[in-house]
Amino acid sequence: MKRSLVGPLVLLVLLTACGSGTVPTALPGGEAKPPNPTILLATTTSTQDSGLLDLLVPDFEEKTGYTVKVIAVGTGAALAMGERGDADVLLVHAPAAEMKLVESGDVVDRRRVMHNDFVIVGPAEDPAQVRGMTDAVAALKQIAQAQALFLSRGDDSGTHKKEKALWQEAGVQPAGAWYQESGQGMGATLKIASEKGAYTLTDRGTYLHLRDNLDLVILVEGDDRLQNIYHVMVVNPQKHPGVNAEGARAFADYLTDPQTQKVIGEYGKDRFGQPLFFPDAGQE
Repeated sequence: MKRSLVGPLVLLVLLTACGSGTVPTALPGGEAKPPNPTILLATTTSTQDSGLLDLLVPDFEEKTGYTVKVIAVGTGAALAMGERGDADVLLVHAPAAEMKLVESGDVVDRRRVMHNDFVIVGPAEDPAQVRGMTDAVAALKQIAQAQALFLSRGDDSGTHKKEKALWQEAGVQPAGAWYQESGQGMGATLKIASEKGAYTLTDRGTYLHLRDNLDLVILVEGDDRLQNIYHVMVVNPQKHPGVNAEGARAFADYLTDPQTQKVIGEYGKDRFGQPLFFPDAGQE
């Protein structure tokens, strides 16, 4: 009799445990999944449009058990989400604007992740004759003087902030039929510029990722003003109590981990012959 009861009793115990929901799920390596598994990432469109997040996010999710909900908007909108506490972690590229949130206490643990650069692209015909210029400010002056069509993102993104700073340095207030705004992300703006035969400012990574489908070429590059630096920041849980700070820090740790940094530095080499981003973790 004792022998015949062992099977049913063990089965009953297992069924009870499974039905109670008390048996923790685990990752492939045996670690328990995080108790608060969803992370809201607000980021610039360039990290999405370049394809980088399509590579990194699934790897992070598999390794940690977190699920990342990506909201790809302009950097200005991403920073505003952080300021309101509507995101857990930010990945953005507007250093001066970022520092305002650091100083206000809305974000903490700001870390440099990577960089690439901005370039001015346009039609191969190059009506403003800026091809080969390495002074972005002089190139924009020349585009304005020629009243050659220029398409701005016009969305308060990091790219738009950079463009406005360059126009200001050039002493030009762009306006008129030759200056138009898309109000959209980098990928969409490049496609519209291609259709219109317009010049635009873009990060190199997004352009390279999409160039096979664009009638645009790089015309202006190599200006130190065009460096494009990305930082990750945790939204401050002390100021915004609903934030998943543990998950946010896990994502920041992942981005700055040496193994991930190596992946970032290799991304794009096989397809474009050059990386789309350069790893910067640990740099100021």
